Amino acid sequence: MTEGPSPTVTVEPFVLTPTIPSMAPGESYPSPSVTPSPEACAPTPPDALGPFYKPGAPVRDRVGQGHVLRGVVRSSADCAPIAGAQIEFWLAGPDGRYADAYRATVFAGPDGTYRFESHFPPAYSGRPPHIHIRVTAPGYQTLVTQYYPQPGQTDGILDLVLIPTR
Repeated sequence: MTEGPSPTVTVEPFVLTPTIPSMAPGESYPSPSVTPSPEACAPTPPDALGPFYKPGAPVRDRVGQGHVLRGVVRSSADCAPIAGAQIEFWLAGPDGRYADAYRATVFAGPDGTYRFESHFPPAYSGRPPHIHIRVTAPGYQTLVTQYYPQPGQTDGILDLVLIPTR
């Protein structure tokens, strides 16, 4: 039996595309006191940190305007909100380059909620529009993920579900 050339394997990158309910202007995200279904508390899938992470982003909830991302940081153990979780965001600027002007650190509120506003992230070098996210909280594994908004989307909802360390 003769062997032919090795087959070519194409691996598609994992893309986290959350289902985003449409929201009218002025409408707010549902109260975090409403306990979601157990499926809603599956851990957020991790994604690549990427080469442009830089610790120490300034504490601010806005690095531009036009796209608002909001949600609740929760525990995968019981869906409880995680107050005070540190959420770091970084994304490319409108020119497709990363810069300190497009980095921010946000802390989840007492009810686990967060809100971050930026410009719509550009596609670059074959990558789809995305926002990098790194979440830390005492007693939980660090989460590194990415959010992929759909073209034309101005609001996004992404709950960040962390795994307890104990």
